[in-house]
Amino acid sequence: MLKFRLLTLALAGVSILTARCDIIITENFSANPLQNGWKVFGDTNLFQWDSTNKDLRVTWDSSQPNSYFYHPLGTILARDDDFSMAFDLQLADIGPGLNTNMPSTFEIALGFLNLEQAAQTNFLRGTGVNATNVAEFAYFWDSGYGATAYPTFVDTNGTFNWNAATDYAVFTLTNGVTYHIAMAYAASNQTATAAITNSQQASGVLITQPLDLDTNFFDLRLDTFSVSSYSDAGQTPGKYAGSVLAHGVVGNIVLVVPPPPVQNLIGSFSNRVWQVQFDARATWVYTLQRTTDFQSWTDVSPVTCGASGPMVLSDLVPATAKAFYRIRANRP
Repeated sequence: MLKFRLLTLALAGVSILTARCDIIITENFSANPLQNGWKVFGDTNLFQWDSTNKDLRVTWDSSQPNSYFYHPLGTILARDDDFSMAFDLQLADIGPGLNTNMPSTFEIALGFLNLEQAAQTNFLRGTGVNATNVAEFAYFWDSGYGATAYPTFVDTNGTFNWNAATDYAVFTLTNGVTYHIAMAYAASNQTATAAITNSQQASGVLITQPLDLDTNFFDLRLDTFSVSSYSDAGQTPGKYAGSVLAHGVVGNIVLVVPPPPVQNLIGSFSNRVWQVQFDARATWVYTLQRTTDFQSWTDVSPVTCGASGPMVLSDLVPATAKAFYRIRANRP
């Protein structure tokens, strides 16, 4: 008898709800986030869970290598996807970093990135040319021209897109005050909007900062949300080189992203041929793969472009012994 198994992968240990077919990932830090799907890349000392106050204590130190407190999304975001994030942020202090030959401003950031690329040693956010695939909320401390807060996007080619117009972006996050920051990107009009609110202010919204992706902006491939402490490496020391050292707390993270590329997966025989049926998404490509040992995987179906709705992939050369199957989903 031939034995077949169909593998399905899930995001373990994280609160995931479906709403309008979206995926909502929440983290209120009521329990240890490292046991809830979160991980740390780089300097682990920069991120500490506060079990008493139920938040994440963060040190943004640009003298250290790139470091991320991150959570995989379980999907890949592109320019044609809607997505959003929200979180609470309170700074205790912020100013120039430990590298005294870099006295200008530098960012602290929370947002989406491509982890594989962001983990490379040549990923240098501070140079303005050595980063790819970023969609984040960035805050720069005041080095004499006003503190600034706005969304920043970097495409797959390293093209930066931001809106630092003075009437929108100049804004100071007061130390010791908790702010709620929400950033949403709408594919329909290619616009991201970041809104900063403070419950202590009767007026509600303190600043709304839009960003329209320009014609030179290519596309995105984002797979991770991160609280990011970027290195200031790669800059030429001097008056305009930037650095940062800041301490603060992050809480109540809410991420809304499109559903995973494979949903409602079912495997079965049809005329003695193994096939899988699932709901696919447009702009993705799919391949059915087979293994007998989990050491190597073989493509057993053509690479197939997805369309929103049901899809069927079949093993065109069925296995003669036990086999295990998975679907490989990629964005072209």
